[in-house]
Order: sequence, then structure tokens, then C-alpha cells
Amino acid sequence: MRRVTRTFAVAALATALVVVTGCSSDEPEEASNNASSGELVKVTYLTSFGNFGRDAYGWVALEKGFFREAGFEVDVQKGQGTGGNITTIVSGKADYTPIDLTGGLLVMGKGVAKDFTAVAAIQQRTMAAIASTADKNIKTPKDLEGKTLADTPGSVVRNLFPTYAQLAKIDYKKVKWQDGEAATLIGTLKTGKVDGIGQFVVGRPTIQAVTGKEPTFLPYSDYLTDLYGNVLITSTKNAKEKPEEVKRFAAALIKGLEYSLANPAEAAKILKGKDPAANEKAAEAELQLMSSFVRSAGSGEKIGTIDTQRVARSIAILQGAGQIPAGMTPEQIISVDLLPKV
Repeated sequence: MRRVTRTFAVAALATALVVVTGCSSDEPEEASNNASSGELVKVTYLTSFGNFGRDAYGWVALEKGFFREAGFEVDVQKGQGTGGNITTIVSGKADYTPIDLTGGLLVMGKGVAKDFTAVAAIQQRTMAAIASTADKNIKTPKDLEGKTLADTPGSVVRNLFPTYAQLAKIDYKKVKWQDGEAATLIGTLKTGKVDGIGQFVVGRPTIQAVTGKEPTFLPYSDYLTDLYGNVLITSTKNAKEKPEEVKRFAAALIKGLEYSLANPAEAAKILKGKDPAANEKAAEAELQLMSSFVRSAGSGEKIGTIDTQRVARSIAILQGAGQIPAGMTPEQIISVDLLPKV
């Protein structure tokens, strides 16, 4: 697959779709005809991590008909974090999912999995953090030493922790980790069985709603400023064999993301309708908090863009911390050529 190093804008996808539909290209025209005739492509989409407000945009794209308009019949399922989601994509059991880009670099760099590729950004900067409650008195990274934290085994928060600890000048070996599941992590924190959990910073409203306590956070972005947050991935095979399909899906998902940020209350209601266990108020608040991470006002970047120079700097940080070997490049994990030319 041809890959080039440059900044790209996924926000241009929707416009490009209108253009290609009206031109003489057989493949997009056929796809459009299939969509209008009800011949939809069946795909499976995993949320990034359970069914929290931060992942409502996938359900919104489904409920508002954005996927169907793009020619897809989508089965939305709960994801289990970066590591588990990558495994599911590579195995062919799912077609698309958001993962944390840094987590993806760690997985690929360590040779755990490689047959996946990023096609759009969801968040322009990482939301990874250690979350706790005020009664645990964790105010600085140093306070983590001697504490017990919980997270899913493949979570980017957990796997990136050694690099965070090194930059924050604490001994990561003095912090104990235990396995947890996406849906039960906050409940585990509530019981007091652990001192903290891996979580995104936008999870503050949900943690407060579940635990009844004041949440506290140690954001990784305090020390890791160049890291992207979630990106949309698909399998390398899918990207190579069905590039136009990948473009259409990414455009529909980004449309759902933009709609959710513009209408957080409605998006939260849609999420609640799909998963009765979801906390509607907390979900709305999460989307409001997530907006600045998606848009990154001041960076000059549009929704969905990825700057490979920033990714290169992230790789350098991970290499410097000894978490991935030398020689890795942004082109190994990002498929810039899947986007229509501006």
C-alpha cells in the first residue's frame, strides 16, 4: 500500500464523497447505487472502550442513518480497549474500531500485531490518565508509588505507564496493576479495592456519578504532549482491498462524531436508548469535555487530521523510553493514501 508523509484532513471526506459520486468513476457510483437500492455492506464496528459518552458517536452514526447513507449495515459492539480491539480487527472478527494511537504504536513496535492501519483521527491529543477519588489522596505522580491500580491488560493507560512514570520521575515497579474489564473498572474503584484505574480524562462525570466521590486525575498529557488520542483503524487487508469502502465508512463515522459534539444531549439520549445501563447525564458531560480534544482549537487542525511529524515525535519518545525498537516510522501505522486528494 502506498503511504506518504504529510498532514491530511479527514474532514474533507464528506465533500469528496459528493464529488466522486457525481463523476464517472465506476466504483463509487456502484457503491452509491448499492446503498440506494438497499444492498448494504455488512460490517462490525467496536466502540473504543465500553459504552460511555465518549463513544456515543458510533451509535449516533447508526441511529441518524449516516452509516446507511454511506452504504453500510453496521453491527455496533462494545470494545475492550486498544489491545483487545486490535486483536479483534486483525483476526477479522470486526472491521473498524477506534484505538489509542500510542497504544497502537506500542503493540506494533513490540511485534504483538502489525496488520492494522489508522485512517482517521478521533482525538487530536491523548485523553489517557490515571483516575482516582479524592479520598485516596493521589495528587501527584509520586503518590502512585505503593498503590494498586486496575485496568484492562491491553489498555494504553496501562501499557504506556512505564514511559509516563519515567518522564514523571517515579518508579513504575512500585505500582501494582491488576486486571479489570471496561464495564466494571469504575465500580471497582467505588468498592475501594483499588486506589486508581486507567481512564480517559473525560470520564470525570461518570466516575463522580458511580462513586459518589470527587474524581482526581493524573493526565498523561502533562508529560506526553505530542501524543494523539483515539484513531480509527481497520485491517491492512481491508484497507488494501477495499479502499473506497474504508473512505466511506470513515466519513460516516466522522459525521457522527461532529453531530455528537454539536448535539451532546441528543447523542447521550441515543446512547441510553442503545444501552439502558448508560448514564445519560454523565454521557452528555463526557461529550462536552471531549470536544476540545477532538477539535484541538489553536492547533489549526481540522477534525480527523493526523500530522505524521507529530506521530514521528511520539515514536521518538517511546523509543527513548525503550518501549519500542528503533526504526519504526509513521507510515507503518497510518494509511494517508486512503483519503481523497484535496
